[in-house]
Amino acid sequence: MLVIDGFSIFGLEIKFYGILIALGMVLGVFVACKLAKYKHLKSDDIILLALYVLPLAVIGARLYYVIFSEHSYTFWEIFEIWNGGMAIYGGVIGGAIGVVLYCVIHKKNFIDIADIAVVALILGQGIGRIGCYFAGCCYGIEVTDPSFMWFPLSTQINGVWHLSTFFYESLCDFIIFFVFLLLFRKKVKTRGVMLSLYLISYGAVRCIIETFRGDSLYIGSMKVSQLLSLILMVVGIILLLVIYTKKRKANENKHIITNS
Repeated sequence: MLVIDGFSIFGLEIKFYGILIALGMVLGVFVACKLAKYKHLKSDDIILLALYVLPLAVIGARLYYVIFSEHSYTFWEIFEIWNGGMAIYGGVIGGAIGVVLYCVIHKKNFIDIADIAVVALILGQGIGRIGCYFAGCCYGIEVTDPSFMWFPLSTQINGVWHLSTFFYESLCDFIIFFVFLLLFRKKVKTRGVMLSLYLISYGAVRCIIETFRGDSLYIGSMKVSQLLSLILMVVGIILLLVIYTKKRKANENKHIITNS
């Protein structure tokens, strides 16, 4: 299977992976602007937020990969992102730092911003994962059974068939995105619900898919992203329990006051 990973304009190499990453960012910001009204925010707030989040997301994605990669990078190689080597979880961490900085400096509620950001984030992740097809990365374990050697179930990487784990994750990301949109249309007003659902749903998806990944990053014998996925799931579940426990107590107190 022939995969064209980009094209050239006046000697400048343009990679499809980079185009899709950029597209994911742009559409993510667009969606966040549309959802801002549900949290009583303006589009200008989201545009300003993006100026904090996007650069730090790129830096985080690169540093995460460099830190956990087996390759020993020179100082200047760290900056050569056009040669590949970005990690989604690093982007999530970097972006989260950007959200925190934005909220502290501009005195915004972190949970309100995060509830919007995760919807845009999961869309960007879904689009970005398609770029992995062109970059030839984030693929699964080798496929040896000829009956499974067909696209998109499997993909040829350097002439060898591997599970198309990037497409599996992309599909799951898009499903989560559309579910989140439905929840916003139903005007889910409880703060933190969207954030907790993201931590649980994406954490679960990534944890399962990492089992079948063939090019994961490791810390010792443990897959870094799988470990982080488990942590996110636990945090998401705890956050959701805290939210609904507080909401139930508030309703009970309200009921007591009403009947007193």
